[in-house]
Amino acid sequence: MDRFRPLRRIQVEPEPSADPPPPAATGDAGEADEAPAPAAGLLMASRVRRRSAVYRDCKGDYIGVPSDPCLTKILSKQGDNKVLFADKVLKFTQSGKMKRRILVITDFALYLVDPDADILKRRIALAAVDKLCISKLSDNFFAIIVPTEYDCLMASTRKKEIVDVIIKAIKSTSEYEPEVASSNRFEYHAAAEVIKEVEFEDAEGGVKTRITHKAKS
Repeated sequence: MDRFRPLRRIQVEPEPSADPPPPAATGDAGEADEAPAPAAGLLMASRVRRRSAVYRDCKGDYIGVPSDPCLTKILSKQGDNKVLFADKVLKFTQSGKMKRRILVITDFALYLVDPDADILKRRIALAAVDKLCISKLSDNFFAIIVPTEYDCLMASTRKKEIVDVIIKAIKSTSEYEPEVASSNRFEYHAAAEVIKEVEFEDAEGGVKTRITHKAKS
């Protein structure tokens, strides 16, 4: 299986805005190698594909982690070997750019790997996950809220499966069940000092998703 075959295209258009772009990341607040986006607001149009979601075969590992030397090495270094889910996703950087990532979920952590450089970009312990944010519409976006670090906004055609796997994995290793907040508007920390708001709107032929930089109060 080709782990690099592209995701369904998400159209991104810069939106004119008077607001200044968010400040550059410092320390561990996001990926420092990402270039800033041309504008603070982004408009995303994503076609609705309800039928494909209904008939999708949920097999968990869509990449074939055991046959991938890079992924198996990353997991073995962390002492992880039980893969619950693995697939390609789009990850939104602090500056608003989209980056291809491989998301691997084990019974202890989430891994985000750069498929082009074969480098682990981030590891999130499941115990650190406080909440998951999704909309009430048929889009592909979801946010993982990590209060002790910074949050992570991603997009995947397997959003529902990812959320379900994370919830079950956390419940299986603790008595805690993270909240799943379903709203057509939510905030997340793109970095320690950078707050963004995601707003969803049902539109003809799809869902409009707007991501804007929000001033910290």
